[in-house]
Amino acid sequence: MKATDAVTSLAALAQETRLSIYRLLVQAGAEGVSAGAIAERLGVTPATLSFHLKELARAGLVTPRSESRFIYYSANYGRMTALLAYLTENCCRGAPGECLGPQETPLASCDPRRAPDVP
Repeated sequence: MKATDAVTSLAALAQETRLSIYRLLVQAGAEGVSAGAIAERLGVTPATLSFHLKELARAGLVTPRSESRFIYYSANYGRMTALLAYLTENCCRGAPGECLGPQETPLASCDPRRAPDVP
């Protein structure tokens, strides 16, 4: 991941509503959540939600999928993993093996095979 991509992703997440949306989608898994259900769960108006989803999609953090008359959004686990790798690649003075591995973090329960992997 390039530094500019990391900055774009971090900037998208640096807002409370977008962070809440993203966390909800990460929990939902590969099937995602419809825009209407996101709005209802988080108490966000459709216009506001649309703006925030657009920002998350522009940053590559979420992926929209049309199904009938609905749009479902899923977290882009590939992008999330790339961002986490970028943030930790130089930890422990360049010896990442000395840092916590994914099996020692909440990512251990994440199965990226169930989710779309879009960089």
